[in-house]
Amino acid sequence: MKMAPCRCFGLAAMLVFMSWSLRAQFGSLSSGLINPSGIHCSHKNGKLYVVDPEHEGIAIVATNGTVKSLRTGLGPVSIAVNEQTGRVYVANSGDRSIAVIDGSTDSVIAMGSTAAKPYAIAVDEVNDKVYVSNTFSDQLTVMDGKTNAIRNVEAGSADAIFVDARRSKVYLLGYESDSVRVLDEQTGSLSKLPTGAMHVWAIVQLGSVLYVTHVQDASMEAINVETHVTQTIATGAMPCALAVDADHNELYVANYAGSSISIVDARAGTTVATVIVGGHPQAIAVDTERRLLYVADAQDNSVSIIDIRRRRILRKLGINGRPYALSVDSRTHRVFAAISGSTPYKELE
Repeated sequence: MKMAPCRCFGLAAMLVFMSWSLRAQFGSLSSGLINPSGIHCSHKNGKLYVVDPEHEGIAIVATNGTVKSLRTGLGPVSIAVNEQTGRVYVANSGDRSIAVIDGSTDSVIAMGSTAAKPYAIAVDEVNDKVYVSNTFSDQLTVMDGKTNAIRNVEAGSADAIFVDARRSKVYLLGYESDSVRVLDEQTGSLSKLPTGAMHVWAIVQLGSVLYVTHVQDASMEAINVETHVTQTIATGAMPCALAVDADHNELYVANYAGSSISIVDARAGTTVATVIVGGHPQAIAVDTERRLLYVADAQDNSVSIIDIRRRRILRKLGINGRPYALSVDSRTHRVFAAISGSTPYKELE
């Protein structure tokens, strides 16, 4: 049986308690899906974008605090921004579409159809391409950023997408797999990178190394995409979210069942500190300049703020709503949480 996306209903038996938690938290969402890409701070446009399922679109927050609601389609679930062109792309799961938004005018300028119910979305800013995965489908929808033309590629089912524009590679992660599929943008060929275990969950990249968490275990795999050398790094139980600080060569892992954050030294390839946050952390974001880490717990309705230098919690903020994704504006240091409920986001103190 194909596993549903991690922020969806009906997870496999090995994740029963996590599935129960997510259903209890997000049963009221009209789309039935949540995604860590449901919120995005754009440097190019100087705006925050957040999916707003109740209003069939997104909320757009300007730097002066003004908020605009824009309809994009039924069941918006994920957002990507091309920081070169300023265009914003919204995957709408309810009507199987992609909305293209002009970042300067905040208007929908094009719509495209996906192969099935879309979930994950990512942009290649160098080649100006948009990639959208489709739930329970082997089709990957590809949009040309210049023409908005759409084609579908047989690439296997993907629950998360990561684009390596420098190498013209698209990494496709499937939760029930023990490998990451690699789509070569130039040739269209597919290959695989072994991940060391079944049930991979989160994916990020630092330099030439791809990091993938093993949610069934308490570890993640570091995969050198050039040499294919791999290394297993111990984490807390059920690592489900990742953040990267390239300036300090560190990774941060949210451990859902371990109630903790693992701080990983990328050079050494080992966990160098563990910060206990309690509850079930499931979203994470980092302010690299201020060396602050933000950790969301949707079950506890809270966001913990961690001092990375001192390896300790500074404070825990109560949130009126369930925070499921985070985004940091690195220029203004404003931090936002995407939350379920009538208000789609919350700016943190």
